[in-house]
Amino acid sequence: MLVGGDLTDGDLSKGYFVKPSVMANVSNDMTIAKEEIFGPVVSAIPFEGEDEAIRLANKTEYGLGGGICTTNLKKTHKVAGAMKTGNIWVNTYNITEPNSPFGGYKHSGQGRENGAASIDAYTETKNIWIDLN
Repeated sequence: MLVGGDLTDGDLSKGYFVKPSVMANVSNDMTIAKEEIFGPVVSAIPFEGEDEAIRLANKTEYGLGGGICTTNLKKTHKVAGAMKTGNIWVNTYNITEPNSPFGGYKHSGQGRENGAASIDAYTETKNIWIDLN
């Protein structure tokens, strides 16, 4: 643990809440890497090269979102295209637009929210043909 990890104070101390945290030297077999953490937690998993980064990122059974920090857009396109995740942010995180589909791959949700994709996800189309003759 590089920073954080402490439980929050006050009213939040009665739940499972932690202060913003950075975990170092995480491996894919650790719980923090295998489960979706919906909180202010960053897990740093060491890797060598983009092929290993892709393999490690895709090894999880979830795929809601991922982030890439880089100055090399050529590698970014390769890595982002190969990652099995519904959203990928490059040099930013969690920016969205209401008309942009949002959703994950694998066990991170089904379908897409927002935009025309959500209308399709919540629509059950039916055709009824009647011959009145």
